[in-house]
Amino acid sequence: MQIRITNSLTRQKEPLRTLVPGKLSLYVCGVTVYDFSHVGHARVYIVFDVVQRTARRMGLDVTYVRNFTDVDDKIIARANQNGETTDALTTRMIAAFHEDMDRLDCERPQVEPRVTTHMPEIVAMIEQIIARGHGYVVPGEVQADGSIAQDVYFDVRTFPPYGALSGRSQDDNADGASERVQHDARKHSQADFALWKSAKPGEPFWNSPWGNGRPGWHIECSAMACKHLGETFDVHCGGKDLVFPHHENEIAQARAANGQEFARQWMHNGFVTIDSEKMSKSLGNFFTIRDVLARFHPQVLRYFLLTAHYTHPLNFSDRSLEEAQKRVLAIYEKLAAAEALLTARGMASGGQMDEPELELVENARGELQDALCDDFNTPRALAALSEPIAALSLALDKPKAAGALDVIAQVRAFLHEASGWLGLFQHPPTTVVEAIVAQARDRLFPPGSEALANVERLLVERQEARAAKDWKRADEARDALTQVGAEVRDGPQGTTWRPRLTDEA
Repeated sequence: MQIRITNSLTRQKEPLRTLVPGKLSLYVCGVTVYDFSHVGHARVYIVFDVVQRTARRMGLDVTYVRNFTDVDDKIIARANQNGETTDALTTRMIAAFHEDMDRLDCERPQVEPRVTTHMPEIVAMIEQIIARGHGYVVPGEVQADGSIAQDVYFDVRTFPPYGALSGRSQDDNADGASERVQHDARKHSQADFALWKSAKPGEPFWNSPWGNGRPGWHIECSAMACKHLGETFDVHCGGKDLVFPHHENEIAQARAANGQEFARQWMHNGFVTIDSEKMSKSLGNFFTIRDVLARFHPQVLRYFLLTAHYTHPLNFSDRSLEEAQKRVLAIYEKLAAAEALLTARGMASGGQMDEPELELVENARGELQDALCDDFNTPRALAALSEPIAALSLALDKPKAAGALDVIAQVRAFLHEASGWLGLFQHPPTTVVEAIVAQARDRLFPPGSEALANVERLLVERQEARAAKDWKRADEARDALTQVGAEVRDGPQGTTWRPRLTDEA
């Protein structure tokens, strides 16, 4: 079976093509580390985590590279605002990013290059661009010693293929349409972009043939991708917002420098939106990953971000997260029940029976693989889990029925296998259930709130009615609790309650 992808360059779905049979070289644009990452970032890295997971499970040897931009105008401004060095800020934010990605079960790339450790490669690429007639030098900032450093720009007019990825003509680009590109009378064309920026007072800088300065935004990824994956590699990935100008400029720089193809195929994920508007820090309508994980379990956020095809926009809302939470909780509860039952029957390993594989598991495995190989269709992959989960639910309801234990063991084993593809349902189920319930209780019935006080009052009323054997009043109190979203559970250890969270999975 061959993996197919939507290639942003050709705007078509086509087979994944690798330069070396059996190997995949994958570059994903990383974050600019001046602040905590938001849900839009989470979608990017969960999407391409599934891409690399799928490729590995289809037998490809994947080299996955994802960079950190650790020098940038925003980083400098934030560090100055905080009264700390840029290195201190970026080191702290990289650690925070890793914490967020680990919680979301994103496997780490093999290589995570930082701009500040790749200055020789960046300078060398700029020198190549100038030598081949695609870059030019203009006077820049006055330095502390009175000398004038130089800025270097890419001359877009010298690169006729410019615009092939974004579909923009050079005339469209004449205004340099980008929040990071400013009008500059020194440029040959306003579409030209900075390769090297001379240092301003108080900014971090590196020495170069053009004096003290630092790289432009775009050159860093061209240089780091070529350094770690070669001048031509298989697939370059990132968010849709990077198509222009960032990825367009990456192509121009790399091809101008070495004359090679650069990335052979391109993949871009759609935006996370709020009220149909892109979530972004520049618009101020974003939620950090940490904001969301304080209220919803990481598995819930991951599941939610996989419910739409990666090329499509995905609207973010509490209601959508709550729907994802219902599904995730219901599945983990079934897994917890399956684990308890199999352990009690001495079948803790699960799925290691002599019985032939169930047809529904075999079919689901094939559908899961087909879905992910067909342009990483995660909604279809999630749907492939539905029939086995329904069978698991029926078997758990009647565990003594003929074949029930076999169904329970095999479905649990299949879900563990599926977790390797999707990064879902791979944690101790009881732990996840308890965490989801605790977060939901705090979110829906905050300590000290009127909602919580009302639940506690109704619980006392029900307990008193039960003690008095007034079953009518006890039932009325239970109905009232259900109406306010509380689920009552009577057990050997007494009565407990939790928010009503699940529908049948």
